[in-house]
Amino acid sequence: MHTRLSLLLAPTLLAIACGSGSDDPTPGASAGGQSAAGASAGGQSAGGQSAAGASAGGSGGQSAAGQSAAGAPAGSAPTIAGCKIFPDDNPWNQDVSALPLHPMAATYASNMNPSKGVHPDWGNWSTDHYGIPFAAGTGAPPQKLTWTESWGAEESDKRPCAGGGGDFCYPIPLSAPIEGGPGADADSDRHVLYLDTAGAPGNCTLFELYNAQNPGGSGWTAANGAVFPLGTNALRPEGWTSADAAGLPILPGLVRYDEVMAGEIRHAIRFTMVNTTKGYIHPATHHAGKSNPAYPPMGLRLRLKASFDTSAFKGPSLVVATAMKKYGVILADNGSDWFISGESNDGWEPLMDDLLGDLGKIKGQDFEAVDTGPTVQ
Repeated sequence: MHTRLSLLLAPTLLAIACGSGSDDPTPGASAGGQSAAGASAGGQSAGGQSAAGASAGGSGGQSAAGQSAAGAPAGSAPTIAGCKIFPDDNPWNQDVSALPLHPMAATYASNMNPSKGVHPDWGNWSTDHYGIPFAAGTGAPPQKLTWTESWGAEESDKRPCAGGGGDFCYPIPLSAPIEGGPGADADSDRHVLYLDTAGAPGNCTLFELYNAQNPGGSGWTAANGAVFPLGTNALRPEGWTSADAAGLPILPGLVRYDEVMAGEIRHAIRFTMVNTTKGYIHPATHHAGKSNPAYPPMGLRLRLKASFDTSAFKGPSLVVATAMKKYGVILADNGSDWFISGESNDGWEPLMDDLLGDLGKIKGQDFEAVDTGPTVQ
């Protein structure tokens, strides 16, 4: 087994494929979608924390440092392409196995499709384009962004173009992969995730687009863009979406082939639910839900119960289940219930039957919500 690496922009761009989804991040939107492989998948993904006033181009108004999960010990931040994915004490990297239950844990549990099994929402890239792809590199020239939605410019991080050419120029290579492949439906999520490795290991920058269209010589067209300086815990501005409805980054929450093969996932895992409420818990900064307080808020953190028996699990399935007990899952978007997100990678092909069978045995009722902070309405 080996991680599939596709050279997209010699010599600096490395593509590694991953998870799927399909939701409109428009404020107030609520829907599920179709994955690249045609399966009903989680909605848009993306990203949470961008730095307040950071040099990476975060717009003004961001809140100060995003607090880590209350009482949770700092983890050891995972790395991708030599970049630390947020500081060790970032909420994504927190061990939540000993946190107290959320005061609404029982209510949320009964309203989160408790009998539904977990579905690993990823697969291969070369034939199915199933999963969310990402690319890493540096040195790409900034590309101008054209927004297809009116709220795109309002809730996207500015990166001024050279020579006064506009407020939004991101250094995302035109060859970066699009979720679902070039032929994906125009109204699907079509995420683009690009990790700029300049500043590695501690100060890389993540760029994420929602509903990106096939780029041309003049740049990218997308509905929304978010910039996440990875050396900080600062949040996006309150009320801002991202490539995900929750305003969270997508890349930090993906299950990646290389970490599973290494035997350990050291971060929370992104997941989706059909019904969410009009509220969010930091590090989320946006909601796209309904006026029902019994539904879970964006950013809600849950863990697989310690009592859940994983003795029959082995290999990749055990790695994922262990991570869900220690780091938990984080609600990032509206989409199919209990779909957990991962990268699209050809290495998954011989593993998917076991992953689907084992993880499907884990039901919604096997999770419990933990208290990581108040809900912002």
